[in-house]
Amino acid sequence: MSTDPAYVAEQTGLVISATMTEAPLEPLLADARAATATDAMGAVVTFEGVVRDHDGGHQVASLRYTAHPTAGEVIAVVAREVSNGHPAARLWTAHRTGDLSIGDLAFVVVAAAAHRRAAFSAAAELADRVKAEVPIWKEQELPDGASQWVGLE
Repeated sequence: MSTDPAYVAEQTGLVISATMTEAPLEPLLADARAATATDAMGAVVTFEGVVRDHDGGHQVASLRYTAHPTAGEVIAVVAREVSNGHPAARLWTAHRTGDLSIGDLAFVVVAAAAHRRAAFSAAAELADRVKAEVPIWKEQELPDGASQWVGLE
């Protein structure tokens, strides 16, 4: 049984945003956090998926994310399902498509809750499910000019 005031539950169990975008995610972070966190939220967990310079034992120079036309609908469904399973959290997520450089943000999850366990749990499940279920593929450009596709299986 929760000892939180009733208004806390009224602010949670919500998806603030779930989107696919070609726009850089870095400028969205502050607004995402502000929209997701409220004064009733004692925990805000942010996951930032950053383009790294290696994958599968190979150096990576850059990459391109491509998404199926339904990816925007799928990310919204996944976020709603995770929210339904984590009614004590507020969720925000975005995944970028297009050409990205090393160090760019590719994927962001923000989860806010009155307590840390609820925020961590919701953030982890949302991140895992988006990566597993949203039809997004990446083509990695290697330093020698070759490319590799990841996520086509």
